[in-house]
Amino acid sequence: MIRVAIVDDHHIVIDGLEKILVESGIACLAGYAHNVAGCWGMLQASQPDVLMLDINLPDGSGMDLCPQIKKKYPSVNILILTNYDEYSVISHVLNNGASGYILKNSMPEEIIEGISMAASGKRFLSEEANVLLKKGGKNQIELTRRERELLKLISEGNTSAEIASKMCLGYETIRSYRKNLHYKLDAHNTAELTKMAVKMKLL
Repeated sequence: MIRVAIVDDHHIVIDGLEKILVESGIACLAGYAHNVAGCWGMLQASQPDVLMLDINLPDGSGMDLCPQIKKKYPSVNILILTNYDEYSVISHVLNNGASGYILKNSMPEEIIEGISMAASGKRFLSEEANVLLKKGGKNQIELTRRERELLKLISEGNTSAEIASKMCLGYETIRSYRKNLHYKLDAHNTAELTKMAVKMKLL
C-alpha cells in the first residue's frame, strides 16, 4: 500500500481524498495536517511515500514549503493538489522539488494515477495542468476575487497588517496570498507587482 499524507486546510477535502484512497485499494491515508506547522510535526513523526500538498495554507505557502520538505526529507514525493491553474505556479513548484501537479477538479482516477506515479518516482501532471504547462507563459492569468481585492489594497499602499484587518483574514494568510500573487505575476517586489498588474489590466 502507498502511504499518503495530506496537507490541506479544508476538512472536506481531506475526507474526500481519504474516501478516494480507500476505494483505490492501492493507497491509504498515513496522516494529515491543516497547516505548515502541523505538516512539520507530522513529517517528524513519520514520512509518507507521497505527500499531497495544497498551496494556500493558513500559516504559509505550499510553494515555499515544498523545497524545504525536499531538502529535509528527500525521499518524500510531493504531489501538489490545488486550485491554482497558472503556468508560473506549476513551473515554480516543479522546479522546486514537486513530483507532480494535480488540480482539485481532477477525477478520482487521475488523482490515484498521480499518487501511483509519484510513489514510483515519476513526474505526473493532471491533464489540465499538462496543457497549461505546454502553453508556457501564454495562458491568461486568472485571479480569484480575494486576490483581486488584495491586489487593489496593495496598489493603494496598504501594509499586510492593514490588509489583514480590512479583509478580515489572518496576517499569515495575507502573507501567503501575497507571495502567491508575486509568483503568478512573476514580480519580485511590490512596485513590480503593481506595474505587472496594470500592464495585464488586472487593476
